[in-house]
Amino acid sequence: MLPLTRRAFLFATAAGAAAAAGERLPIRRAVEFSMLPKSAGILERFGVAREAGFEEIECPTTPDPSEAEEMLAASRKTGLHIHSVMNQEHWRSPLSSADPAVVEKSMEGMRTSLHNAKLWGADTVLLVPAVVNPETTYAQAWERSQRQIRKLMPLAEELKIVIGIEEVWNKFLLSPLEFVRYLDEFQSPWIRAYFDVGNVALTGYPQDWIRTLGKRIVKLHIKDFSYKNDPRIGKRVPDFVPLLEGEIDWHAVHGALAEIGYRGTATVELAPGDAAYLAEVNRRFERILSGV
Repeated sequence: MLPLTRRAFLFATAAGAAAAAGERLPIRRAVEFSMLPKSAGILERFGVAREAGFEEIECPTTPDPSEAEEMLAASRKTGLHIHSVMNQEHWRSPLSSADPAVVEKSMEGMRTSLHNAKLWGADTVLLVPAVVNPETTYAQAWERSQRQIRKLMPLAEELKIVIGIEEVWNKFLLSPLEFVRYLDEFQSPWIRAYFDVGNVALTGYPQDWIRTLGKRIVKLHIKDFSYKNDPRIGKRVPDFVPLLEGEIDWHAVHGALAEIGYRGTATVELAPGDAAYLAEVNRRFERILSGV
């Protein structure tokens, strides 16, 4: 379980005043499938998420048809809607690779994800578009990834599934202005931003990104960010931490989301845990959406 630290306690005791100052955002709370108890079956995992208070779930790319049908059955039985698909191939096989075989593997992963989304009734597939590394320059990552994403756009339009581009620690799309340019160059309603609040806290301010991206945001990932001491190297390193225990200004994030009128789903993305842990995560999630 998440321990209620002094910092989190102070957040909790300030709930009344903060809630009075703001309004509860019209955002649905979702959880990552990967956060659910790994020892449980699919239906049981969906049930745990539902019991913890989550309204929706984000599921990974599922190439096995029988497993995909099992996901759908679990969603229907528990009433926990699958709102998005977390594409699984983009890190191992980036669209920005110079190797055609690697790119095709990534494209096949996206095609599977898009068809998963259609089967499950989801409206979004999350995509990390590129990876900049010693073998791939920034300009190459930009051009190669856009070229491949344009090939996916007809299928996305046919299935009526949005491809949500996520900013991650991949040395790519390093500013909100750049993210806007990257998205706008597609000139398509099927390419939008899957904005991760925690991922930008290393170099920027989430509220700034939210206001800049505006209506381009189709979905949100929620996690907190801070630095921790690493005794192995003798210095502080960036890390993701329990909600309300990091350095993100959640009041500012709340205000920015209210300002742009975001009304979709936000998915918490943290380490896995048991039922009690998930219930505590959900409680803290609700405080954030309520302006605490």
